[in-house]
Amino acid sequence: MYLCRVNSIKRLIKLLILLHFVILFGGCHTSRLIPEGDYLLTGTGITSEGKHLGTEELQAYMPQHPNSKWFSIFKVPLGIYSLSGRDSTKRINRFLRHLGEAPVIYDRDRTLQACSNMQLIIRNMGYLNAEVDLKEKPKRNKMNVTYHITPHQRYYVRDFSLTVQDEALARVLDSLHYQPAVNREVDKKGRPYSINSLESERGRLYDLLVENGFYYFNKEYVHFRVDTTVGQHLADVEMIVRQAQTGADSTDSSHHRYHIGNISYVFPMEKPFLRPKVLRHATAITQGQLYREADMHETYARMTRLSAVMAANVHVDPRTDGSDTLDVNISLTPNKPNSFSAELEGTNSAGDFGAAASLTYQNRNIFRGSELFNLKLRGAFEAIKGLSGYADQNFIEYSIETVFAFPDFKFPFLRPAFRRNAQATTEVNLTFDSQDRPEFHRRVLTGVLRYRWTQMNRQLQHRFDLLNLNYVFMPWISDTFRDKYLSDPQNRNAILKYNYENIFIMNWSYHFVYNSMPLGASASNYGTNAYTLRLGVETAGNLLYAISNISKAKQHDDGQYRYFGIGYAQYAKFDFSFCKSFLINKANSLALHAALGIAIPYGNSTILPYEKRYFSGGANSVRGWSVRELGPGSFQGSDGKIDFINQTGDIKLDLNVEYRTHLFWKFDGAAFIDAGNIWTIRDYKDQPGGQFRFDEFWRQIAVSYGLGLRLNFNYFILRLDGGMKAVHPAYTDSRRHFPIVHPSFKRDFTLHFAVGMPF
Repeated sequence: MYLCRVNSIKRLIKLLILLHFVILFGGCHTSRLIPEGDYLLTGTGITSEGKHLGTEELQAYMPQHPNSKWFSIFKVPLGIYSLSGRDSTKRINRFLRHLGEAPVIYDRDRTLQACSNMQLIIRNMGYLNAEVDLKEKPKRNKMNVTYHITPHQRYYVRDFSLTVQDEALARVLDSLHYQPAVNREVDKKGRPYSINSLESERGRLYDLLVENGFYYFNKEYVHFRVDTTVGQHLADVEMIVRQAQTGADSTDSSHHRYHIGNISYVFPMEKPFLRPKVLRHATAITQGQLYREADMHETYARMTRLSAVMAANVHVDPRTDGSDTLDVNISLTPNKPNSFSAELEGTNSAGDFGAAASLTYQNRNIFRGSELFNLKLRGAFEAIKGLSGYADQNFIEYSIETVFAFPDFKFPFLRPAFRRNAQATTEVNLTFDSQDRPEFHRRVLTGVLRYRWTQMNRQLQHRFDLLNLNYVFMPWISDTFRDKYLSDPQNRNAILKYNYENIFIMNWSYHFVYNSMPLGASASNYGTNAYTLRLGVETAGNLLYAISNISKAKQHDDGQYRYFGIGYAQYAKFDFSFCKSFLINKANSLALHAALGIAIPYGNSTILPYEKRYFSGGANSVRGWSVRELGPGSFQGSDGKIDFINQTGDIKLDLNVEYRTHLFWKFDGAAFIDAGNIWTIRDYKDQPGGQFRFDEFWRQIAVSYGLGLRLNFNYFILRLDGGMKAVHPAYTDSRRHFPIVHPSFKRDFTLHFAVGMPF
């Protein structure tokens, strides 16, 4: 089998080499596809004589870019397209053109227009005499283009004044303490003149007024008078707010301030499908308040977030009696209240095949308060091979899960203002899971009271588990498994034994995620410096431990307090993750990721529960290793039946660098380097070399590298990553410690299939 695998690898390498030369050959024939007298665009760039004038934002105004490159090096898509030849009627040629990328033919007219556009943009920045020249470098049938910027001297604002023609509006602005932000934009030479800043000030004033009752106010009422003849590269700017436009039969030219009148709800049926209290909470406006445009948008957003609502419309009706009052009509279309779904899946756990099926019932408005109720039933079966000494050879699992989600904070003593401003849900989750394996039977009962809320346009997401109860019950353990692993008189498998005892976990946790990219923003205009920050804290057992101490409960021989004969876990856990992406161009990006986690058992526990321990390796960690195959520290497993327990730890470190590139059609590629490991807090006998020590942990950091292929359907991603070990901390001899120098495909390669990005 090994010989067959080696031969397959050799054939794959030969195929890749052949493909490489075919693509190079196709690239050499690109000239056949370039019309006579035209040029293939091979390079673009922007240069500037001004040191303080950035050119990055001007990249978006370039109408053409050269053909894309894999990993910013290889023009493979162009090479594939070039193989198609001139005859587009042949199916193979159409297929190659569909996979590849057509040559970018230089368009001089569009480029000259881009020069004019860039010049206008730069002049809007205050460089009123700026020039943009086009520098062309033709070579045979190829063209390299550079936009050269000569900004000349920038203009500065000598004096800025505000004129409000409507006296009543002027008094309102004074009461709102409005001051133009342009007055604060000062550098060493003064206030830089910028049309962009003036436009921003126009928008700022508009936002201020429509958030304070001026329903009919628009940006066209604000204009600027600029005088650039007052001095050397200086300008006087007057910001003028004009009076309101009126009809021919009206003499009232003042801007009116409007209040909210009646608020009504319109349903497609006579009987409302939501309770009045729910409607009032989802409405961000109140009768009698000043009109605020943000409240209208917030009302629409809240209504559409209700699971019972399929569509919503918030309509403002000005009254015709001449009063400055706006009535609001909110139309709601109900969602389908009930739904059923079923799933079938095949499973393969280390070669053991099985199947699973689930049935889910969902009610989106169970108590007429837009409460979401889920009921999920799941069953699984797996035929286990290779076990000896056990009566049964099958794994059977079934579970039932119920979730109630309320569209609000169900939390006493919470301030009403916080309730109104947060996009929140309250979840109550009850789950029972039964697992019957040949070695043991396990029952897990879980209950959770959880709060979720978002802020800042969903950039900041919170999750707070006020109460999370887990009861793990082991009703049966086979004699074979107990004698072989759990009844060792020397307690060699302490970690394993601990995780097969009945245990009670009562914890609370808080996690938040901050994404620097606002909701609705695209990576093309925001992804250059986009980053995601995740923090989490979790503690368990503190309340139970305090009760045990206060009540002077009896400690058992192992030092544990117990309730009804069941021990409880006590620990603290902290997690940190940071991911930053750099957009190089539309086809290439770089992603960096760092994650650190530490969990400390204390008090009533000397070992973490298995579900709370960290593991390394796998599709989202150090990809040169399989899941739970790496660590802790320099520990190397020797018994595959229990290594899934022993190769876990209390500390985890992950460091990842990934270069991502678009290949063709829906396929993306990646090249990555991963580093990390796990460690234990204490020196456990079952995990020699696994304890974290400051003077040697850096020697135990594993490193891997590899390539990935992704099938990107936008709404979900299928990912195939192949990782090779580079540094293996479990070995001390240089040959096996540095497999990057002495690679063995059979020993060092690991393939991962996953859904979604690794970070």
